[in-house]
Amino acid sequence: MSLKVPKANNLQLFKDGYKHLQGIEDAVLRNIQAVSELSDLVRTSFGPNGRNKLLINHLGKLFVTSDAATIIREIEVVHPAAKLLVMASQAQESEMGDSTNAVLIFAGELLKKAENLLIMGLHPSEIVKGYELACTKALAELEKLSTFSLPSPLTQESLASALKPAIASKQYGSEDTLASLVAEAALAVMPPNPKNFNVDNVRVVKIMGGSLAGSRVVQGMVFGREPEGMVKKVTKAKVAVFTSALDIAQTETKGTVLIKNADEMLNFTTGEEKHLEKIFKEIADSGVKVIIAGTTVGELALHYLNRFNIAVLKVLSKFELRRLCRVVNATPLARMGAPTPEEAGFVDIFETIEIGGDRVTVLRQLAAGDADYDPKSTTEKTRTATIVLRGATSNHLDDLERAVDDGVNVIKALMKDPRLVPGAGASELELAKRVEVYGSGLKGLAQHAVKRYSSALEVVPRTLAENALGGAEGNEVLSRLWAKHEETGGEAWGVDVEAEIDGTLQSSEYKIWDSLASKSWAIKLATEAATSVLAVDSIIMSKPAGGPKIPQQAGNWDDDD
Repeated sequence: MSLKVPKANNLQLFKDGYKHLQGIEDAVLRNIQAVSELSDLVRTSFGPNGRNKLLINHLGKLFVTSDAATIIREIEVVHPAAKLLVMASQAQESEMGDSTNAVLIFAGELLKKAENLLIMGLHPSEIVKGYELACTKALAELEKLSTFSLPSPLTQESLASALKPAIASKQYGSEDTLASLVAEAALAVMPPNPKNFNVDNVRVVKIMGGSLAGSRVVQGMVFGREPEGMVKKVTKAKVAVFTSALDIAQTETKGTVLIKNADEMLNFTTGEEKHLEKIFKEIADSGVKVIIAGTTVGELALHYLNRFNIAVLKVLSKFELRRLCRVVNATPLARMGAPTPEEAGFVDIFETIEIGGDRVTVLRQLAAGDADYDPKSTTEKTRTATIVLRGATSNHLDDLERAVDDGVNVIKALMKDPRLVPGAGASELELAKRVEVYGSGLKGLAQHAVKRYSSALEVVPRTLAENALGGAEGNEVLSRLWAKHEETGGEAWGVDVEAEIDGTLQSSEYKIWDSLASKSWAIKLATEAATSVLAVDSIIMSKPAGGPKIPQQAGNWDDDD
């Protein structure tokens, strides 16, 4: 008879209030459930026919969008496993600026497929191993799928056609207009070496009213306000940027002044006025014709600026001020006074124009090819282009801005890696086919996970078809696509969201291309997020900080009941 070791009862490992969940049932399957819920939430917003979500964040701000990056940023996800997915999606957003939804959908689908294997009795480590093998294979096959690259001398047409699929997934129907606007703006600021393309040089200004057709690209920086003073247009001007207020300095303490006669009263502010006039005279003498103010401009200061014929514009955002300093090559000054030659900037044209009834101020540098361009001008120039968007409501304008942002980020990705792969779900289905064949040749338990990985890749074309055509029709389209991909040379067959023939189309024929770099990052990050969740076997949550919530008392404690 074996000896029975007494089991210690009430062994307290953690402080009171800790939650400890462990094992497949409690930890892994619950995590998968949470992740699936997050994935299903954004799944209906995927693709050109994705539905919008109406979100109200903790500050009461309203968002109407189908952009996954905005959705997950504004909903506060607290589940730790779902947070892993949110982090992977945010990494995709910061790295590529596109395909954030694909990361969430694909990682969610990988975990749903893993759930069946776990219930069948497979160990999580076997699934993780299989997923990693499949991911390596998928990325290697993705490289082979690239048959087309962005043409070398960039033209507006070629750039716009490469952007269309990314913009259509947010603004279906307006992609032609938006893609040409983004392409025009990007080409205007393209540096001699396209790899140095800076996303920040394409700005967006939203002006309410009109329609998208009234949108246009303005060379230079646009501010949605008029200059403060009388001067509205200046050319070839020296610029001074001030972050301090242009006003009489206020004393820290308050004092009382006793005025004895009329002369004293008349001369009371003369000293201040003369001091201010001296400062602005110095600024005017240094050759400055344009002043950019970061905060307030006093009435007396404005009087002297008008007298010395200096244009003054208020830019209240410190980020905009920083960008403007880069464009005019100026140093922001925290004191009021004449800038040194190194601190002053230079702008070719400072003017006020009218766009759709709104007066806006434009600062721009001329480039070779412009009418008044001076090749001898040695000032270092940063070119900027601004897309002025028009729309009926602020929510619609915000959504258009997100689509433009996606388009600009796609350009950045394409400048670094110009390779493109077939879009409309064609690449994912072809990868699914090739990973499936690879899985069939493997031995051991990992092959089950590899095959599940290949079926998870189908989620992209399936979701596109379901969002566009409905659930039942979506399955039919998927089976037709499988049949076409089985044929030789059928790699480019994708989902036709308009379903003109049978719901399928040749993506190369319709010029639906996706960035290879963006797709490979999405697959990599989604697989990493899914394997991280599967590798967790217990969740330990400490008690949240802060005392108990005080219940709201109705009325005074001393009142009779």
